[in-house]
Amino acid sequence: MNEQNLTSPISHLQSQKNYAIIVAGGTGTRMQSAVPKQFLLLNGLPVLMHTILAFMQSAIKPDIILVLPAAYHNYWRELCHTHQFDTPHQLVTGGEARFHSVKNGLDLIAADDDTLVAIHDAVRPLTSGYIIEKSYQQAREHGSAVVAVKSRDSVRQLINNRSVSLLRDQIYLIQTPQTFKAGLLKKAYEQPYSENFTDDASVVEQYGAEIHLTEGSHQNIKITFPEDVAIAELLLNKKPQA
Repeated sequence: MNEQNLTSPISHLQSQKNYAIIVAGGTGTRMQSAVPKQFLLLNGLPVLMHTILAFMQSAIKPDIILVLPAAYHNYWRELCHTHQFDTPHQLVTGGEARFHSVKNGLDLIAADDDTLVAIHDAVRPLTSGYIIEKSYQQAREHGSAVVAVKSRDSVRQLINNRSVSLLRDQIYLIQTPQTFKAGLLKKAYEQPYSENFTDDASVVEQYGAEIHLTEGSHQNIKITFPEDVAIAELLLNKKPQA
């Protein structure tokens, strides 16, 4: 992971158009919840609202594109009314897979290489302003910036029913945001869909571009299981109030 100093000032990024595509396609299966996990309450506010606010409270303040299954559009509008959530955002219908959902969001963005686009999981509500800002800065310099953390655990890979030890220092766990120049990202998403596309970095890498990793945080958790909500509330309560 490249830890070089940043040279793109925030002020320059603020003077141009930037976007954040928030992908909210979860159905709540692993959460064992009646509603998708992005709508679960976290300190009295739906998870998804915390996620959007994380971007709007950063120095970048990108335009927000929210990709949500059509069946939940009205429910989301009701939640916004209930919680008086008036943060500006565009609502887009999700697709069959994450790939198609992101592509639907990208259709609203012009292919301008000066424009930066961050793609973020709706259920990562604890992403810090520093990580968001650094992601945009690094993407401006390198074309891509994928947030990642080093594995804290030993890692083994199963090959032909035989486990093989991997070097932990060479293993990175990928998070979001994953930020790219708009022109590069839109060209990458013109490729046919593949089941090997596990995230946006894999799509861009398949297109032929190098992926630049930038430092994330182990507190940037993805809410997937019931116990994650309790962990997220604990971490959220420790955050300094804006």
